[in-house]
Amino acid sequence: MAFLSPGNEAGVIVWENGGIIVEIKRIHQEFSVCQVEDYSLVNLDSEYSFIGKTDEEKSLVCITSEVPKNVIQRDDGWKAFRIQGVLDFSLIGILAKIAAVLADNGISIFAVSTYNTDYVLIKKENYEKGLEVLRASGYEVAE
Repeated sequence: MAFLSPGNEAGVIVWENGGIIVEIKRIHQEFSVCQVEDYSLVNLDSEYSFIGKTDEEKSLVCITSEVPKNVIQRDDGWKAFRIQGVLDFSLIGILAKIAAVLADNGISIFAVSTYNTDYVLIKKENYEKGLEVLRASGYEVAE
């Protein structure tokens, strides 16, 4: 018997024996990973905007066309997918397994987690290969 993780309408199906089926959804945007002076120019109304702040830096992942003018450093050319659905915090190793499959095929990632799910960014020259190796490993890839 299968059940959806709590709050989940689609995407991650958990089987009673602990196995899971994970659906990956492509995001049809190009992203940039940035370091910014501050967040005053960040478009927080954007469809995608991930910010991270530590005692050492202020980081931003955003759609490339929306990189703010107060950027200190940027790395363009990232494509992304998300793990579809809401991931319950009790689910273990989903992102680690995806990262391992990609690493075993020489593909590096930049991961961003939100309250609901995880987003995985891959350099655009490796993006299609990454999705193919994930498909071959049993992941479902949705447009």
